Amino acid sequence: MHTVIETEIGGRTINFETGKMAKQTSGSVVVSSGDTKVLVTVVAEKKNKDMGFLPLTIEYQERMYAAGRIPGSYFRREIGRPSEKEILTCRLIDRPLRPLFPDGYSCETQLIATVFSADQDFDPDILAMNGASAALAISDIPFQGPIAAARVAYVDGEYVLNPSKSQLAKAELNLVVAGTKTAVVMVEGRAEELAEDIVLEAIFFAHEGLQPLIDLQLDLQKQAGKAKREVTTPEVNEALQAAVEAAAASGMEEVVTTAEKIARGDRYDLLKQEVLEQIDPEMYEDEGEVFDLLSGYKKKIMRDRIVTKGERLDGRSFEDVRPITCEVGILPRAHGSALFTRGETQALVIATLGSEKDEQHLEGLGGDVYRSFMLHYNFPPFCVGEVRPMRGPSRRDIGHGTLARRGVEAILPENGEFPYTMRVVSEVLESNGSSSMATVCGSSLALMDAGVPVKAPVSGVAMGLIKEDEKLVILTDILGDEDHLGDMDFKVVGTEAGITGLQMDIKIDGVDRSIMGRALDQAKRGRIHILGKMNDVILTPRTDVSEHAPKYSTMKIHPDKIRDIIGPGGKVIREMTSEYDSKIDVEDDGTIKIFSNTAEDARALVARIEEITAVPEVGKIYEGEVRTIKDFGAFVQILPGVDGMVHISELKHSRVNKVTDVLKEGDMVKVKVIDIDNRGRIRLSRKAALQEGEE
Repeated sequence: MHTVIETEIGGRTINFETGKMAKQTSGSVVVSSGDTKVLVTVVAEKKNKDMGFLPLTIEYQERMYAAGRIPGSYFRREIGRPSEKEILTCRLIDRPLRPLFPDGYSCETQLIATVFSADQDFDPDILAMNGASAALAISDIPFQGPIAAARVAYVDGEYVLNPSKSQLAKAELNLVVAGTKTAVVMVEGRAEELAEDIVLEAIFFAHEGLQPLIDLQLDLQKQAGKAKREVTTPEVNEALQAAVEAAAASGMEEVVTTAEKIARGDRYDLLKQEVLEQIDPEMYEDEGEVFDLLSGYKKKIMRDRIVTKGERLDGRSFEDVRPITCEVGILPRAHGSALFTRGETQALVIATLGSEKDEQHLEGLGGDVYRSFMLHYNFPPFCVGEVRPMRGPSRRDIGHGTLARRGVEAILPENGEFPYTMRVVSEVLESNGSSSMATVCGSSLALMDAGVPVKAPVSGVAMGLIKEDEKLVILTDILGDEDHLGDMDFKVVGTEAGITGLQMDIKIDGVDRSIMGRALDQAKRGRIHILGKMNDVILTPRTDVSEHAPKYSTMKIHPDKIRDIIGPGGKVIREMTSEYDSKIDVEDDGTIKIFSNTAEDARALVARIEEITAVPEVGKIYEGEVRTIKDFGAFVQILPGVDGMVHISELKHSRVNKVTDVLKEGDMVKVKVIDIDNRGRIRLSRKAALQEGEE
C-alpha cells in the first residue's frame, strides 16, 4: 500500500513515503525534506544465526548524482571504499538502533540508506537516521523503537532545530541528538567552549523537538506496518546456572578484585577452566553455554560491587581519575610529540606541520572541502594484547579520530593566524578504556609542543553509568570492563572554560535530564583534574615551531610578475622548489607563501624571488651581463628578463669609435638607469656609473 505522511520540525516539512520503491525488502521508506531524498531499506534473513552477537550491518551511501556532480575519481564513479562522511553516518545510524533489538533475535540484518537527491542546505544524515528507524518500524523485524533524530545548533544565543548550512557555519554548537518518546539515547557533536547548562538545554531542546517524528513513525507503522516476527527468548537452564555460580563464587571474587587488566583476564581464563572441571558434562551441550552463564555471573557480581558496595574494579572512588603521567618532546625529529598515560591506557601522539599544499581535499555532496587540520587515530592489535590482521583504519578508528578532532578543533588558532597545515596522529600503545580521550589529551600536548598557538589546553574524560532498579551510579574515567558491563559511555571533551565535544551511547532505555546533568557536572570536575596534570608538563605553547618544522615566510610582488615566478610551463617555480627544497604557494593577488626546511633556504629563496621580480629604478646602479653588441651601443641584462641599452655615447667620458673597443658580449658591467620611457624602454649609462663610482 502506497502511503505518504508528513510533519513539520524546526520549520522544515519532513515526509515519509513507503509502498512505492524497493517493495521486495522487509521494510523500505523514502524520507524527504525539501529537495533532499533518502531511501532506507532493511532486509533480514528468516533464520537466527548463533553467532554470539547481533549480525547487524549498516550502510550509508552518498551518490554524487544526488547533487548534480560527477565523481572526481579516475573511474568517474563512486569508489568501493566508503568516504569518511559515509562511515561516520553509518555509526550515527547504528549506535541508537543496535540496543533496541530484543534478546533472542540474531537473524542477519542489513540496513542500507542511499541518498538519491541532496539540496546541500540540509544534511541527509538526519533523514537517514529517521528513515532507518521508520523502515524497521514498518518491517516484520522485531524492533523496540521507534527512535528519532534531530540536529540542534546554538546561534547568536538561540537554539535552532535542524539548522541550515549557513546557520551551522556560524553556530557555536552542532549536536546530533537521538531519542525515544521518553529519553535521550545518543548524543554526538562539537561546541565552542560552551558551559554545561547551555549544552544540557540544547540536548533536551532537541529531544522535545524530535517528538513529532516519533509520532509520525507510529502513525506510519499503523497504516503500513507488517506483523512482527515472534522472538523466542532463550530459556535459562536454572540448574546449570546455579551450578556455575556455585563453582565460580570464590574464584569470581578474586577476579573482580584484581585491579590490573591483564592479570584479571588471566585469572578469569583460569576460572573458566576451573568451573568446567566442576560441572557435570551431562548438564550442558557445549562449553559455550557454560561460558555464557559465567560471563553473565561476572557482569552481575561486578555491577553489584559497584552499586551496592561502592567498590570499583581498581579500588577507586566513583569520581577518581586513574594516575596520569605526561611527557612532551618524546620523538627528536617530530615537530611536536607527547606521551599521555592514564592508568593502563597510553597514547603516543605526534604533530606534524606542513604547507597549504598539504591540506586534505574531501569531495562530497556539499562540494569540495579543504581541511587544514587532520587527526588520525590508530588502534593496533598489540595495544590490547591481541593478534589480528591489520587492514587499515576501521570504522571505529575513524569514529574515534573524528570525535577527538572535533574536540580539539575548537582550540586551534583562527584562519590566517597560523599558516601551517596540521596533522596529528595518535598511536594507541595500551588500552584499558577511553583511548579516544587519551588521544584528545595527547593531541593538546603535542600541538603545544609543536609551537601551535592554541587558545587553551583541552582534555577529555569518559563517563559511565550503572543503573540497577532505583540505584544509580555515575563513574568517572571508566575502565574497559566498566564500559562493557555498564549502561552508558559518555565522552566529554573541553577546556577549563567549557565543552568542545561530546559523544554519548547507552544500553538502557535512555537517560533523563537529571542523569545527564549529573554526568556533565561530574565530567567537568574530572576534565579539570586532568588539565591540571597536563599543565604541570607544559602550560603554554612553545614560542616557536620546532627546528625540524618547515620555516614559513611571506612576501608580496606585483601581480604582473607572477608569470615570471611561474615561468613557461611552471619551469621557474619547479627549479626553485627543487634547488631550495621548499614549497612555494603563489596567490592571485601576488602574495607568495614560502615553506622551507631551513631558515637559510628561506632567506636565499626570498632573495632569488626578489631578484626575479625586481623592477628597474631610474638612478640606480646595476651590474649586468652584456648580451648583444650593436654599432650604436650594447644591450645589457640588468635583471632576469630585463634588458636596457647603453648608447655608444654613454660608454666612456671620452669618444668611443667602436663599441667593441670597450665591451664584449658576456662581459659583466656596472651601469646606471638614466631613463625609462613610456613604452618601458630602459636607457643605461656606463659613463654615469663610472662617474658615481669615482665620486
